[in-house]
Amino acid sequence: MRLDDQRDSDNVEDMRGSSGGFGGGRGIGGVPLGIGGVIVVLIASYFLGVDPSVLLGMVNGGGEPAPAQVSHGPAPKPPSDDPQARLVSRVLASTEDTWGAIFKQAGRTYERPKLTLYTRAFPTACGTGQSAMGPFYCPLDRKVYLDLNFFQMMHDRFHTSGDFAQAYVIAHEVGHHVQTLLGISDKMEAQRAHASRTEANALSVRMELQADCFAGVWAKRADQAKSFLDPGDLESALNAASAIGDDTLQRQSQGQIVPDSFTHGTSAQRVKWLKRGFDSGDVQQCDTFGASQL
Repeated sequence: MRLDDQRDSDNVEDMRGSSGGFGGGRGIGGVPLGIGGVIVVLIASYFLGVDPSVLLGMVNGGGEPAPAQVSHGPAPKPPSDDPQARLVSRVLASTEDTWGAIFKQAGRTYERPKLTLYTRAFPTACGTGQSAMGPFYCPLDRKVYLDLNFFQMMHDRFHTSGDFAQAYVIAHEVGHHVQTLLGISDKMEAQRAHASRTEANALSVRMELQADCFAGVWAKRADQAKSFLDPGDLESALNAASAIGDDTLQRQSQGQIVPDSFTHGTSAQRVKWLKRGFDSGDVQQCDTFGASQL
């Protein structure tokens, strides 16, 4: 993936090495699980080897969300000689340009999200983010949170590598931000509030697959604009999507799969919707909620 001619985003906050007021001991609690919450809980369970139902119970009984950090001035920017942070910044900038153009074409204004780099743990409006949770989007403060060590975890645990696989992860989280701006996440949460656990999980699957499709739309539009993909890049992202399918992760972590507990979609579904977004470059092709089959 070629990013040399891409600009850097002004919306990356480098809070690595800062506690940001973190007091320790609190998880994400009191926030409806579905967007950031379900992502965080399931990724945490996979990495920690803990039954997801245990973590879900902890979250549901976790009390009020931790308050968002108070800013006393501009957050520091990543150093220019940090290659991973530079990749994150340029991928985020590319999503800003792409979604800005898509929203403008629809007569709307795209609100650019912040992306906060942190290490180990950091307070968010959705509670305390921790590195074992993987990257996640918090709809309450409209920020993406990322511990860059996750990319090493991707390589070590999922055997996925390549800049574009990492870019896909960022674009997926930005996809959740797009869902928030379009009001999709609010509608989904309203439906989940009156749904059974199985029904709520099924709704979450559709949310996640749509975010995958949105990531594909970004990649297609961005490549058309600046031709930044190299041969093999798309395959690396598809491999990453396959590696984090619910069925694959459950088989690895517990030796069996439980379809009713899926919240992100199978490996085949994640590959299908990421590729659908990339092949079409059309947001209208990402209507997972209207699809009869995923």
